[in-house]
Formats: sequence, structure tokens, C-alpha cells
Amino acid sequence: MSADDLKAKGNAAFSAGNFEDAVKYFTEAIGVDPSNHVLYSNRSAAHASLKHYAAALSDAKKCVELRPDWAKGYSRLGAAYYGLTDFVEAAEAYEKGLGLDPSNEQLKSGLSEAQAALARPRNPFASPEVLRKLLTDPRGKALLEQPDFMRMFSDVQTNPSSINMYLQDPRMQLLLEIALGLKMSRPSDTDVPHPAANGGAAHSRHEEAKPAPAKAEAAKPAPEPEAGPDVDMTDEERDTAARKAEALREKEAGNEAYKKKDFEAAILHYDKALELYQGDMTFLTNRAAVFFEQGNYEKCIADCDAAVEKGRELRADFKLIGKALCRKGNALMKLGRLEDAISVYNKSLMEHRNADTLALLNKTEKVLKEKREREYIDMDLADVEREKGNTAFKEQRYPEAVQAYQEALKRGPPAVNPEAYKLYSNLAACYTKLGAYPEGIKAADKCIELKPDFAKGYSRKGTLQYFMKEYDKAIETYQKGLELEPDNTELQDGLQRAIEAISRFASGQASAEEVKERQARSLADPEIQGILKDPIMQQVLRDFQEDPRGAQKHLRTPEIMAKINKLVAAGIIQVK
Repeated sequence: MSADDLKAKGNAAFSAGNFEDAVKYFTEAIGVDPSNHVLYSNRSAAHASLKHYAAALSDAKKCVELRPDWAKGYSRLGAAYYGLTDFVEAAEAYEKGLGLDPSNEQLKSGLSEAQAALARPRNPFASPEVLRKLLTDPRGKALLEQPDFMRMFSDVQTNPSSINMYLQDPRMQLLLEIALGLKMSRPSDTDVPHPAANGGAAHSRHEEAKPAPAKAEAAKPAPEPEAGPDVDMTDEERDTAARKAEALREKEAGNEAYKKKDFEAAILHYDKALELYQGDMTFLTNRAAVFFEQGNYEKCIADCDAAVEKGRELRADFKLIGKALCRKGNALMKLGRLEDAISVYNKSLMEHRNADTLALLNKTEKVLKEKREREYIDMDLADVEREKGNTAFKEQRYPEAVQAYQEALKRGPPAVNPEAYKLYSNLAACYTKLGAYPEGIKAADKCIELKPDFAKGYSRKGTLQYFMKEYDKAIETYQKGLELEPDNTELQDGLQRAIEAISRFASGQASAEEVKERQARSLADPEIQGILKDPIMQQVLRDFQEDPRGAQKHLRTPEIMAKINKLVAAGIIQVK
């Protein structure tokens, strides 16, 4: 499979939210085309969506190395650094990208967020130095590839006091050891001396060596590890933790009420959760969902805006911010603010590429297009444009005539204009004069579709087919028109002209160049291609070549006879 095919599969997986599959396909594509900077960019985005920021950073660096003048590479680089909370490097990457593309909104937004993060009060876990230590320590680098650890790490970066909830996790203890130098005794540590070792003494950095305990005391369980002064909870931190726990209980109660469609009760629970704790944006997005169900779309929009602002402040998961924006887009749709909804859906997709959001965007764009088309309808102006087209056609100003007829169709489309078929007929005539035969065929087909009993439409189409040297098709079209109007002189003349053209080719009067050109056109026709690829027809043609007399039996089969006539009319075979 080619690199482009694998890339397409990766893009499809990414759009569907299957980031692991996206990484797999992009990796295979890189194996085929290792110098393609776009593949590294795409894989970096997939890694970032999985919160594998170290891997995302590696790919972003490779992308920039391969294509240093590509602004999007620096966007990937900035996003990876931001995910690793190295806001200084993130801001620098975004600034470099803006140096290449000053109007890039994604780079501007990234730089703004990185600068806002730098302006927030610092805590030891948010320091870029912590990340550097984790990246340079094999044990720490492994931690950065674990999504559940990254969620814990993100939590303590936002709220340092929350570390107390994670101290029993050995990985958090390892983080303290690598990043802050706080060595905590753990039952699994092999480098912590046993109380019976080293002459019966255990040494720590805080205590002098003590005499070995008596045998009776040796049987006692080891004391709980003593946390350093930076880990102890203050009264304020305990209060915050308690309020957070209570807020989460209120949220769950709100969720249950929402499921039961008890919306007023749900709002009360979410309100209480917001009073208790301000560090969770989902309280706002959940309340916005209730307002949406109640039809209170303005309040839904206000809560979504507040949730996005809170999410950026807390550096929440991109998916949560994207979800809040998508919900806002849905509310805007309900209010009929389609342009605003499209803008918000696009912002949501910049946060998190989601197939459902993409479908909503496409649907909204279609609705907006149809709305604009309806608002544009004006039958009086349609008549004015039609007259302009007629005048331009008579004066042989065919491009202007085309423009006028097209405008007439916009002002009076077939849905509201029962004579729109005449405009398509006129367009077909213009395209014939301009030599734009394929466009003319489309216009003639639309004319016939709208008015199947309009003989002029068949005359227009037959003439176009004649000029395209598709004489067999022209004959069929003229014959259909004559079924409607047997005495139509224009159709009769066209039919006679097409028959004479075929006869000229059949009798060998056409030049070798004309024959070659016509055969080339015919071979490009899907219908002719289908006949020539038919195994039965291939055998029939071989029989005519090897034993013409014996092959006459095939002509008794109507289906085969019709196909042979098609090939003769197309100039593919000649009858002598």
C-alpha cells in the first residue's frame, strides 16, 4: 500500500477519534515515505490526542527538521510542549510559526494560551524543569506515556494540594523523587535499608541513626512513610478537598436527575456543585446540557462560554473544551444563528477532531447554503436576467449570456420556476456556441430531466453529441425527440446529419486522422469500454476475425447484435 493510501486511512481514523489506529497507519506510511514531513505532523497530532506528549514532541521536532519553513510544524511543536507544560518552549514554537504565517489563527490562539499559562501563579509541578527531569530519567519518561498518570500529573499541576489524593500511587511517589528530590520509603524500594541491616539501623535524610530495636519491637509493622513538609495538608487544603468531594457528589446527583428528565432538580445540584468547588468545568457543561433540553439556549451558550474559559484556565482536556464548544454550536443552531454555529463548530474541531462534530458542521453548512438560496429567490429579477441572457445571445456575447442565464436560475430555481427548463435549454445553446460541449450536455440533460416532453431539449443534446463525434448517441437522442414530435424539422435534419457521418466512416471516406480521433473518443466512453471488456463479446469479435462466415450465428442474438451495432456506430469496428 502506498504512503498516500496509508495516510488517507490514518486521516479517516483520526477524524473518527480512533487515535491508536491513526498512529498505526501514519507509522506505516512513514515506513514507506520517511521524508514526508506531513506524516510526522499527523502522527504528532494523534499522539497529542492520546496525551502521549513526549512522542508528539519527537514527531513535531522531526517535522520541523524536515520542513523548517512550514508553519503548521511549529503549531504541532507548540502543542506538544504545551501538553508537557513547558509553556516557555510552547510560546517560542508558536512565535516561530507566526513568523512564517502571521495570519494563522491556530498559531495565534496557541501563543495566547501559552502566554496565559506563563502568567498564572507557578507551582513546583508546573515548572518546565520538572518535565526535563522526567524526560531525562528512563523511569520518568515511561510515566509520561501513561494516560492515567498524565491525568494525575495534570491535576497536581493545576492544583498542587490535590497530590494528597495520589500519594498512595507508587508513580506519584516516583514523581516526587525524580522531580523534587523527595525520597519516600516504599515497600518495593530495593535501595531503602531494612531495619535489621547496617548494624540494625535505618538511615534517612531527616534522622540520625538509631539503635537497633529489640526483637519484640522488630516484629512491629514498619511505620507509615513520613511525608516531607511540602506534602502536608493545611487546613485550607483539607477544606478544599472536602468541598471538591461534596461537589462531585452533587454532580452525580445532577446527572441522575438529568437522566430522569427532572431538569429543575438537576440544575439545583449543578448550582450547588459550582458553589462548593470552582475547579471543574464539567459542572458548567452539564448544566448547559440541561438548559439546552429546556430550550433555554441563551443560558446554554453562556454556560458553554464560561466552561471554555474555565477549561483553559484549568488546562483541561481538549476533548472537554471541544465538547463545550460543540454544545454551544448546537444551541446557536436552534436559535437560527447558522454563521455563528459554523464558526463555533470549526473552533471545536480545532480543539478535538470529532466525527460527530464534523457531521454537524457539514449539515449546518448545507442548511445555511439552502437558506441563502431561498432568500435569494426573486422571480421579477429572474425575468430581468433571462431577458439579459436572450439579448446577449442574439448579439453573440455568449459568455455574458451564460452568466445571465445562470443568475436567472439562482433567482428562479426549478423548485419555484416551472419554466426553468427553458433556461437550461438556452444554456445548452450557449455552451454549443462556445465549444464547451460537456457543460452543454449537462445543461441539456437537466432540461430533459425537468421537462421530458420538451423536444427542443433533445435537439440541443443531439447537436452537442454530434459535435463531440458521438454519432451513435446523437442518433438515439434525435430519435427520442422525434417520438415526441415526428414532424420536427430540426430533429429530422440532425438525425440525417448523424447518419451521414456514420456512413462516411463506415464507407472509409473519413480520413485516417478523423478515424483515429473518433476511435479514441469512443474508447473513452464507459459504455464502449464495458462492451469490449465483456468476455462473451471478446469471443464474438475473435470469431468474426477468425471465421467471419461461422460467426454470423451470433447476429441472431438480439443482445449481441445491439452491442455490435454500438461498436460499428462508434467506429470501433468496420463492416465491409
